[in-house]
Amino acid sequence: MSFIYKKAISFADKLIPTKFQPVWNHPAGPKTVFFWAPTFKWGLVIAGISDLQRPAEKISLAQTSALAATGVIWCRYSLVIIPKNYNLFSVNFFVALTQLYQLSRAIQYQRSAAANN
Repeated sequence: MSFIYKKAISFADKLIPTKFQPVWNHPAGPKTVFFWAPTFKWGLVIAGISDLQRPAEKISLAQTSALAATGVIWCRYSLVIIPKNYNLFSVNFFVALTQLYQLSRAIQYQRSAAANN
């Protein structure tokens, strides 16, 4: 698999315009897992956005809290590692943002349900 990857990258190296070479050759750029792992993590953001329509009583506080916490932790981590990984930062920022919003909805629902009882 490594052989195929290396051949594909060397072929793509010739196709990348000069002005995009700094991004292409960046230590956290498209040639590395440090680019692709956060890129695929955008699926969590998409899932979080689609869950915004979920009824508040069906939101898991434990799951939402865990996702929000990991989003915040990884945001911080992405800015202290060398090289800084802004792709990792942005995806985790939006993971944290969507999950904190969901968490606020769930807590607000539980408070109103408790007040009504």
